[in-house]
Amino acid sequence: MEYIYSAMLLHSAGQKITEANVKKVLEAAGVKADDAKIKALTASLEGVNIEDAIKNAAPVATAPAAAAPAAGGEAPSEEKKEEKKKEKKEEVSEEEAAAGLGALFG
Repeated sequence: MEYIYSAMLLHSAGQKITEANVKKVLEAAGVKADDAKIKALTASLEGVNIEDAIKNAAPVATAPAAAAPAAGGEAPSEEKKEEKKKEKKEEVSEEEAAAGLGALFG
């Protein structure tokens, strides 16, 4: 994924997506760059209009998120119950921690 992100970063910065530029971005991010992957990425993006690709990909990426609530009508309420349970556990933990600290200081 880092390789794709580097290409998108270069594109958004108005820079050419070349092997050297991708390698510089990856190394600046602390990623050990694989020359074969960089070469494959730049070759696959050659002649691709990235703006059009992003526009065409956006509806696909948002469609599953929109369909998820309709498919599982009970899931949100279950998630809320789980969140409440977690919050209660955290509250108890904080109270216990405060009581424990109080015991340390008399």
